[in-house]
Amino acid sequence: MSRTKVPEGRPSALSGAAQKPFAEQIAFFRRKLGTLVPTARWDDLWQEEHDHAFMVAGAAKADLLSDLAAAVDRAIAEGKSLEAFRKDFRAIVARHGWTGWTGEDSAGGRAWRTRTIYRTNAATSYAAGRNAQLVAGGFALWVYRHGGSQEPREIHLSWNGLFLPPDHPFWTLYYPPSGWGCSCYVVGARSERGAIRLGGDPAKKLPVDWRAIDPKTGMPAGIDKGWGYAPGASVAPVVGAMAEKVRQWDHRIAKAFMESVPADVRDELARSYRSLPSLAEDLRRYAEAALARDPKVAGSRTLGLVSREQAARVREAKPGTEVELFDFAIDPSTIQHVFKQHGSDKTERPRGQRAVTAADYGMLGQLLNMPGSIEDAERSRRSGRELVRLVRRVGNETWVMVFEIRAKQRALALETLSIRVKGQP
Repeated sequence: MSRTKVPEGRPSALSGAAQKPFAEQIAFFRRKLGTLVPTARWDDLWQEEHDHAFMVAGAAKADLLSDLAAAVDRAIAEGKSLEAFRKDFRAIVARHGWTGWTGEDSAGGRAWRTRTIYRTNAATSYAAGRNAQLVAGGFALWVYRHGGSQEPREIHLSWNGLFLPPDHPFWTLYYPPSGWGCSCYVVGARSERGAIRLGGDPAKKLPVDWRAIDPKTGMPAGIDKGWGYAPGASVAPVVGAMAEKVRQWDHRIAKAFMESVPADVRDELARSYRSLPSLAEDLRRYAEAALARDPKVAGSRTLGLVSREQAARVREAKPGTEVELFDFAIDPSTIQHVFKQHGSDKTERPRGQRAVTAADYGMLGQLLNMPGSIEDAERSRRSGRELVRLVRRVGNETWVMVFEIRAKQRALALETLSIRVKGQP
């Protein structure tokens, strides 16, 4: 049986979403997506309840909450920046006409609110994922490490290097993060010598009154209100088991762990994901890099999960074909192939079409959310795999997208794309 590996070095809980995500982190967050909870206040969910559900304070409408969940999920699962999340957040707020949320009245308030949502979800999912790794790893000692904040909480700094057995009650209260912006973390060791090698200090001991309540907060010293729990501890074995299932699977990020999310919620999250402005921008840049043959562009790019309705349409077009929990995908070779076949107005105009540009790929998410036909397109001449054709009309243009059914990768991968123009000679 393989042993779970806990990352070495000094991780940062606050930069969790900006780093390459790991399986347990994604598993923890996506498990929460099965329960989207409308709320009025930030404390409508309390402590361990955050291990089981997703919320954004004040987001009470189901479609608004789904869009926000998709934006946070993309930040975590795909390692997107705070600025990318902010762009999505602004678009979501405008689309839903959401008002009355804390921070909306000033630029500083909006920056604070988006940073809080982004960092809190990054920190807790990162910490919960590591908690699952530590539990699965069977470490004899856990070592508390300070995160290096420029303005540290003095009590957190005093615990830097403290190491204790994993069943010590200290961890049920103080497993970090223990408050807003806390960047502390925990590493596992198999012996005292190993703990010292990872920054442990044998001289550090807990004071007798380490659980004393601070009268100002009603919490033990060093813990912000609502943070007196160990993020992820209540679901660590489940998250570890979920992650182990895909340890050796080169999974596509769109569908990993989504089987645990109710089907109707999956469909709504897929729609939300494809509506994100950051996705459209990334697809455009991805296409530009592919056409420039940038060596950094490797592997396929997800366009989100196939909905149940789309899967049913595929079954109608190709009886017996099952694509539920597949994702739509695109890869650099297809973009290059489309450019070769349909990338010049000189060749496209006589066909009643226009050239496909890199900017057009930014439209794919919106197009896949639109109603339209799904038809049998027989087999690919390049690979011999089965094909389906999706047709969407936008203004005087008809977009024809042909997708290849890749059963092993559980993906509908774009095979070709052309754009017909009504009335064009």
